[in-house]
Amino acid sequence: MELGESGIERLPELCVAHAISLASPRDACRLSAVSAAFRCAATSDTVWDRFLPTDWQSLVSRAVYPVEFSSSSSKRDIFFRLCDPILIDDGKMSFSLDRSSGAKCYMLSARELFITWADTPQYWMWDCLPESRFAEVAELIDVCWLEIRGKIESRMLSRKTTYAAYLIFRISDVSQGLGYPPQEASVKVGGHSSTKTVCLQPSDMLSHMHARRASALFGYCVRCRRLMITAEAEEAAEETEEVDGAPQARNDDWMELELGEFYIDDGDDGEVNISLLEIKGGGWKKGLIIEGIEIRPKQ
Repeated sequence: MELGESGIERLPELCVAHAISLASPRDACRLSAVSAAFRCAATSDTVWDRFLPTDWQSLVSRAVYPVEFSSSSSKRDIFFRLCDPILIDDGKMSFSLDRSSGAKCYMLSARELFITWADTPQYWMWDCLPESRFAEVAELIDVCWLEIRGKIESRMLSRKTTYAAYLIFRISDVSQGLGYPPQEASVKVGGHSSTKTVCLQPSDMLSHMHARRASALFGYCVRCRRLMITAEAEEAAEETEEVDGAPQARNDDWMELELGEFYIDDGDDGEVNISLLEIKGGGWKKGLIIEGIEIRPKQ
């Protein structure tokens, strides 16, 4: 049967547009390729106005650099412009829309985070990198107490959406202590919280394990040596299994590490608190470069 024979194309465009607006931006883009009638409905302002957050104009008014739209800009044009990160609040954070769902996304800059000893030059250094969207990034010089915390008001996020928080970072050429001991990541929203073990530099963790296994070879006898190797191997395997998160490469030359996920429901209020800690091992750490913490829909 031809599409035109189905009767769908004889429906008023507003009816088709309303039905499409109940889907997602991704679905609207796909449906626009079905037929000319669908394309007109799927690209209409009726559809894309529903995909835009109600406070988008207020968010744009907080932009560091003016975000201008022409009189001929459609709501679809505005939507996709807002999918590119926009610096807001004096450059302390960025805002964008998720292309697939239209949900709001934010990145908190390193300056917007609480980092223990961040303003002590012997421990942390603030630097400018051309690859960063923010004016400054934080570089770890040397600490034995790694504590990074961020927070955002839940009312700023999209309702009925599952989010994830990610540390956006790099590892310098002179890194140390970022693989072992692994770090503890947590996310807390109201009375709900989740905690997991993550690792900023898995290769460093493996090197540490190999070194520990090698040290077991110095036992005083063959039997003791075998027992020590077995114990070290079992302990290393257990530590590896405990790690629930490893870094992933991004397309902007940074790495990201998921710190946890959470759900924003209707009526949720208060703060979303996010943290990354390694404060128990006591070992010295260096070489971590932090751009910020990104909060975006969980894919």
